[in-house]
Amino acid sequence: MIGGVQPKVLLTQEENGNLKMDDEMGKLLFGETLMNWKLVRERDGLTKQSNGIKWLEWNEDGSFKEQFEEGTIGRSLLMSPFNQSFTWQTTNVTEIVEQREDYIKFKTENSNYELFKI
Repeated sequence: MIGGVQPKVLLTQEENGNLKMDDEMGKLLFGETLMNWKLVRERDGLTKQSNGIKWLEWNEDGSFKEQFEEGTIGRSLLMSPFNQSFTWQTTNVTEIVEQREDYIKFKTENSNYELFKI
């Protein structure tokens, strides 16, 4: 530690108890991350960004079945990183309102979202 310099806080705790890594620490560990996708939840404007996305399909018992590159009814959206520290996961899609190559507006079991390719 450099004398006279306040130590850097590497982790913070969110209200729900999850630990969140500081952006600068993430850059040090993982390098610059390009954000290619932006998800916005309609009811409160919650915005999440990620480098990649996957669409997941589930078995009737709730266990993982298969992953896809494209979304459709019955799949949930998973935003990278693709490990236990994923950025965001939606519940299953119930309706696709609008879809283009770089945009999809969809409804899930409990929210409405807009997903943008950036």
